[in-house]
Amino acid sequence: MPSATASGADATPNGSAKSRDHNQGNQDRKYTVEQKTAVIRVRKCSVTAFYEILGLEKTVSDAEIKKAYRKLSLLTHPDKNGYEGADEAFKLVSRAFQVLSDADKKSKYDQFGGDPDNRFGPGTASASSPFSSFARSSSGGGRGPMFDDEISPEELFNRFFGGGMGGRGGGFGPFGGDMFGGGGSQFVFNLGGGPGFRVHQFGGGRPQRRPREANGAPEERHASATSILTNLLPLLILFVLPLLSSLFSGDSTPSGPQFRFKADPPYTMHRRTHNFKAEYFVNPNEIRNKRLAKLGSQPLSTAPLAVQGTLEADVAVANPSASGPSSSKADEDPDTSDRQPVTVSGVKVPDNPFSQLGLKQANGNGPRINITSGPPRPNTPRADTPSSGKGKSTPITPETLDIWEDKTLSGIFRLSLDPKVGKDAHGRSLYYVGGVRGDLEDNHESIKLSTAVLDQAVIEAASNLGKTTPLDYLLACWKRVSRLFKSLKPIKVGDVKQGIVREARRLCMSYCIWAITMPDMFGREPSPTSQLTSHLLVDQEDDRGVCHEFLTEMISRFQDDESAVEAMSIAMEDLSRELTSKSMNDDYKPYVLALRTLVRYPALVNLIVQSPRFLPPDITAFTIETGTILGPFFRISPLQGDVTTNYFSSPKTRDKGYIANSQNALRLTLRAHQADLLDITNHIIRTNKEAREKMLSWFAICMNTNHKRRAYQIDPKTVSTDGFMINVTVCLDQLCEPFMDATFSKIDRIDVEYLRRKPRIEFKDETKLNADQSTSDEYYSHHIEGETNFISEVFFLTLAAHHYGTEATNQQLSQLEKDLKHMEKRLALLEAERPKYTSRQQLVLFENAVKKYNDHIEKGISYKLAVQGVLLDELMQARSMQFMRYVIIWLLRIVGSGQNIPKNVIRLPLADDEPGVWKCLPEYFLDIVVGNFKFIMRNMPQVITATQSDELVMLCITFLQSSEYIKNPGIKSGLVTILYHGIWPVYGRSKGILGDLLNSLPFATEYLLHALIKFYIEVENTGTHTQFYDKFNVRYEIFQIIKCIWSNTIYRERLAQESKVNVDFFVRFVNLLLNDVTFVLDESLSTFVKIHDLQQELRLNATMESAQRTEKEEALADAQGKAKSYMQLTNETVAMLKLFTEALADSFTMPEIVQRLADMLDYNLDAMIGPKSSHLKVENPQEYSFNPRVLLAEIVDVYLNLRGKENFIIAVARDGRSYKPTNFENTTTVLRNKGLKSSEELAAWTALGEKFKKAKEIDSQAEEDLGEVPDEFLDPLMYTLMEDPVILPTSKTSVDRSTIRSHLLSDPNDPFNRAPLKIEDVVPDTALKARIEAFKAEKKGKRLAEANLMDTTAG
Repeated sequence: MPSATASGADATPNGSAKSRDHNQGNQDRKYTVEQKTAVIRVRKCSVTAFYEILGLEKTVSDAEIKKAYRKLSLLTHPDKNGYEGADEAFKLVSRAFQVLSDADKKSKYDQFGGDPDNRFGPGTASASSPFSSFARSSSGGGRGPMFDDEISPEELFNRFFGGGMGGRGGGFGPFGGDMFGGGGSQFVFNLGGGPGFRVHQFGGGRPQRRPREANGAPEERHASATSILTNLLPLLILFVLPLLSSLFSGDSTPSGPQFRFKADPPYTMHRRTHNFKAEYFVNPNEIRNKRLAKLGSQPLSTAPLAVQGTLEADVAVANPSASGPSSSKADEDPDTSDRQPVTVSGVKVPDNPFSQLGLKQANGNGPRINITSGPPRPNTPRADTPSSGKGKSTPITPETLDIWEDKTLSGIFRLSLDPKVGKDAHGRSLYYVGGVRGDLEDNHESIKLSTAVLDQAVIEAASNLGKTTPLDYLLACWKRVSRLFKSLKPIKVGDVKQGIVREARRLCMSYCIWAITMPDMFGREPSPTSQLTSHLLVDQEDDRGVCHEFLTEMISRFQDDESAVEAMSIAMEDLSRELTSKSMNDDYKPYVLALRTLVRYPALVNLIVQSPRFLPPDITAFTIETGTILGPFFRISPLQGDVTTNYFSSPKTRDKGYIANSQNALRLTLRAHQADLLDITNHIIRTNKEAREKMLSWFAICMNTNHKRRAYQIDPKTVSTDGFMINVTVCLDQLCEPFMDATFSKIDRIDVEYLRRKPRIEFKDETKLNADQSTSDEYYSHHIEGETNFISEVFFLTLAAHHYGTEATNQQLSQLEKDLKHMEKRLALLEAERPKYTSRQQLVLFENAVKKYNDHIEKGISYKLAVQGVLLDELMQARSMQFMRYVIIWLLRIVGSGQNIPKNVIRLPLADDEPGVWKCLPEYFLDIVVGNFKFIMRNMPQVITATQSDELVMLCITFLQSSEYIKNPGIKSGLVTILYHGIWPVYGRSKGILGDLLNSLPFATEYLLHALIKFYIEVENTGTHTQFYDKFNVRYEIFQIIKCIWSNTIYRERLAQESKVNVDFFVRFVNLLLNDVTFVLDESLSTFVKIHDLQQELRLNATMESAQRTEKEEALADAQGKAKSYMQLTNETVAMLKLFTEALADSFTMPEIVQRLADMLDYNLDAMIGPKSSHLKVENPQEYSFNPRVLLAEIVDVYLNLRGKENFIIAVARDGRSYKPTNFENTTTVLRNKGLKSSEELAAWTALGEKFKKAKEIDSQAEEDLGEVPDEFLDPLMYTLMEDPVILPTSKTSVDRSTIRSHLLSDPNDPFNRAPLKIEDVVPDTALKARIEAFKAEKKGKRLAEANLMDTTAG
C-alpha cells in the first residue's frame, strides 16, 4: 500500500514524499515588468487581505471583482509569468476571488475578517477555541486555512476563462480522490490532547465537493468492504487509540505558548495574528521546545538527567531544525531509511509514524500511544569506544563525566579528535582538530575534549572553516550551547555538568566577540564593515541569526568588555550605512526589523543615541538622510528615485483603475513602514531621559535644517526629500495621539511659554502673525526659566513638521503640476517643428530631444501620482485632522482670553488689544491649519468629522471678523477658500460638507455674513503685486458662500438691520460692489466686441496673408481666454448686485452711490440693447458662459428692485451720456418676445420707463431755468451744481459733500494734493452754500416772474 505523503507533496511510486522545492515549470519563462510588479505586490499582502490582493475597496461591485480577477489572474498565472513566486501570487489571487465572488463568504469576511472557510477563524463560532492557533496549515506559501478551498486555483481559472492553461486532472473517489492511491490522497484525523481535538490534514490534493469530470463522465471506482477495512486498519489503530486515550486523560490545559503584548525579555519574538493583525511577543525558546516536542522528543527542560547524555548530543545540541530554516547540508537530518519498524498489535509501522505522514507529534503532555519495540536500531560505535560483536546487545554501562564532557563539547562545537570520524551519529560534519589531538598525545593525556583544551580547539576549528566564516560557525555553536544550558537543571549547587556547559557558553560568546572585532585571530582579513551586521538581518531562528540570548549575554559584558560595546556600536552604525544605498524597491525590510529588535534593549538604545552618527555636528538637510543613524530608515519611501516609476510605469498610458490600484498598494506599503518607524521611535523615547532628549533633538534638526523647503524655487541638494519629511511628520502626528483626547483634557499642558524657554525649533526668521521683526525680537529676548514637558515638545515639533513636511510637499506638488503643463506645451511646440528637419542627422537629434522631453514628463507624472497617493491617504489625513483640531482650539484659547473653548463659544469681536504672545507666534502655526484644510476640502472632504467642522467654521469666522489679528492677507484669503470648498456639492450633499452647518450653526448665522462683507472690503488693497487679480478670486468665492446662505431669512434680516446701524460700513461695501460690476461688465462686453470683429475679419478675408492671419488668430485666442475669465466673474457679480439691491435698496440709493449706480446701469443697458448691440454676437457664446438674455434680465431686475426710490429715478434721468428712452422701449420688446419676464414684471418695467421720462423732462426744465451757472458753484470734480459744499482741510478746495464721500470710498487721500483725508475732517462751506441757495432762489424767482408775465400777456 503506498504511503500517505505530507499535505501538498506528491506521492511517488516508492512511497516517499517529494520535496516542496519542486520545479514550478516557469523558471525559464520570461516575464514583463508589469507581471513582476503584480507578483511582488500580491505577495506582500496578507493571505486573507482579499480586497488588498485584488486591489479593491470594500464598496466594489461584483463586476469590478470579476474584472480585477480577470486582470490579475492573467498577470500572475505561472504558465504566462516566469517570475519567481508567480504560482504563489496566482493562488492568493484565486483564493481572494473565491471568497469575494461568493455572496455568503464575502458577507462573513466583511463582518468578521479572516478566511470564512477556516473553522477556527474569527468568522466562525469557534473563534474562541483554544486550538485556534493550530487551525492554519504550516506548509506556508500562502496556502491559507487548513481546510483548503473547494476548488483549485487552476480549476477556478479554467472555469472563469472557459478553457485550460495547464490545469491538473485526476478523478475523484468518494473521499475526493483515490482512497490511498497515487492520485494524491488526503486524510483528516484527530489527535487527542486537552478538551478538544487537533485537526490535521495530510495527503495529496485538496478536498473537493464536486467530482471533476473527465471526458464528460465521472470516473467510477469499485472497492470491496473487506479491502477498504483492511486498508484502514493501521490508521484505525494509530488514530483511534490516541483519540480514546484523550477522552479519558482529563488534561484540559491549553498547550499553546505563553505570550505578552509588549516586548519583555525573554518574550522577544514578534508575532502578529493573522486576521486582526494584533501584535504580540512570545518566548523563542518556548516555541523551539514546542517544535522539538512535535518532532517526537520531550521538551529539553523536562528531560531526566539520567538520559541527558543522549538528549544533549542527539537533540539539544545536534538538531539544527529547531534553529531555523537556513541549516547547511552538513546539518541536515540523517537518512532514516535504515531504521527498523516498531510493532503495534502485529502491524509494522515506522518508529515515528507521524513523520512518515508529514506530521509532527503534539506536545508531551497529551496521552501517548503504547507501542512495543521491535528489533533495536543498530548503533554506529564511536572510533574510540570498543564495540561488541555484531547484532549482539551489550549491557549499558554508566557514562563517565569525561566521556559526557567529550560528547557534549563535540556536539556543541562539532569537533572531532579522530581523523577517521568526519560526521557524527546524525550525519553532520565534524571539524577535525589535529593540533589539539597532537598536544594531548604529547602530554600523554586522554584523547577527549574538555574545557581545558576548548580554547585551542575552537580557534583551530574556526581557523579552518573554508567558505564558512568564523562568526557563522560560532553563532550556530552559541545556539546549541544556549539551548543545552537552559535544559540543564543542577541537582545541587556547583553541579559539574552545568559548570562545563557554562564555561563552554562563556568561551563561545568571547570567541563570537573576537570573530566580530578581531577576525585576523582566525586568519581572516579585517572587513571594512562589521561582521555582525549581516547576522542582524537574519531571522533569530536561523543558525546565522542573532537571538535574544546572544544579545542579552553580549549586553551583560558591556561593563567589563569594551570590545563588546564596540562590536555592537559598529554593527548598528553599519546597519544604517548599508540601508542608505537601498530604496523601497530593494529588500529593506530586514534592516528595519533588525533595528526594531535592537531598540527593545535599553543598553543598545543608549549605544545608538550616544553614537557620533546619531546627532553629528554640522549636519545639513541633504545629508541628514544618510549621515545619521535614523536618517536612512526615515528615508525609505515610495517617493524615492525609481520607486515611483516602478509603481507608475508608462503613466500616460494607464487608466484610472490602474493608477488607483497602484496608489492603494503604495499606501499600504508605506503605512506598514511608518508603523515600524513609530515603534522604533517609541522605544527610543521610552528608554530613558537621555534617549528621549536626543530623539527630540534629532527631530528638531530635521526641521531646523529644512527651512528652505518653503521657498518658491528649491534646490533639491539643499533640502531633505519629500518622502523623508512626510515620514517624520506622520511619526510625530502619532506621537501626539496619546494626549489628544476628545475632551481636550490635556490641552492646557501645551505651554506657549515653551517658545521663550530655549526651544529646540528655530523660528527667529519666520514671519510672525502680527508683529514686525523688532517687536518679535524684543518679546523673545525675555527668557522664561523652567522645565518643558514632553507634550509641549512634541506639539511644537509637530507644528514645524507639518510646515516643512506635508505642507511643503503640497506646495511643491502644485508647482510640479504647473511645470508639467508647461513642459507639455513645449513638447507640443517641438513636435510641430518636426517637418523642418529633413536630413537623417537632424532627425536623430530631433528624436533625441523629443525623447528627453517625454522621459522628463513621464518621470514627473509618475512622481506626481506617487505624491498624490501618499497625501491622499485617508488614515494619514485623519491623524492630521485630529492634530489640526487641537491646534485650532489651542489658537482660539490664546485669543479668547481664557475662554473655555470649545465647551463655550468664543465671543466676537475679539478684544482690540491683541495678546502679545499671539502677535509674536510664527505665522505658520495658523498657516498649516489653513493649508491643510484647503487640501482636505478640495480633495477628500469626507475625512472631516462633524466636530471638526464646527471648530473649523468657528476659526474661519473668528479671524475674518477680527481680521486685524492677522497680517498676512493670504492666510485670511485661505479662510474664505476653506468655506468656499466646504459648500461644494459632494457625495449627495448639495451644499457640501459645511453648507448645512453654515445655515444652522448659531455662531455662523450671527457673524458669518458681516465677516464676509468685511473681508470683501479689506481685500481691495492687499499690498501684493497680484492684488488686482487676487481680489476678484476672493470675491468670487465670497459670492458663492453668500448664495449658499442667502435662502436663510435669518441672514437677510440681520443684514438689513445692520445696514441701518452701520451705514458707512455698508456704503463702502456697496461702492466696491459697484466698482466690480462696472469693471467686469465693461471688460466682458468690450472683449466680446473684439471677438466679434476678429471673427468677422477672419471669416470674410480669405486672402489674408499667412503671417497676418496667424497674428489675428493669436489675438482672437487671447481675447477668448479673457472673455471666459471675465464672464464667469460678471455673472456672479451681477447676481450679487441683484440680491443686495433687493435687500439693501436704501444703501444703494444714498447720495454718494446712486448716481454712479444709475450711470453704470444705463451704460450697460445701452450696450446690450442699443444700436451697437449687434457687435456682441459671437460664435458659440456658451463657450464663454455668455447668455445675453439672462444678463439682460438680471440688469432689469436691478432697475425694478430700486423703482420705489425717487432719488434713483432722478439719477437715471440725469444721466446725460447713456440714458435713452428708446432703450427702455426696446428692452420691453425683447423681454416680451423672449418670455424673459412675467406680465406683472413687464407692466412694472413699462411704468418705470414712464417715470424716467417724466423725471427727465422736469430735470431738463430745472436746468434750463438755472441758465448759466457760475464756475464757483460747480463741483470741481463732477461739474455739477453743488448741493452741500465742504472745504477740504489741506487743499482748501470746496467740493460737494456727496462727491468727496464717493471719492473717499475708493481713495483715502485729498484728490487735489494727495494728503490723507477723512470725511470727518472736511469743513462745511456755509458761505458758499448760502450764495448757491441765493442763486437758485434768484433764478427761480425770475422763472416765476416770466411765467406770470406770459400769463398776463396771454390774458
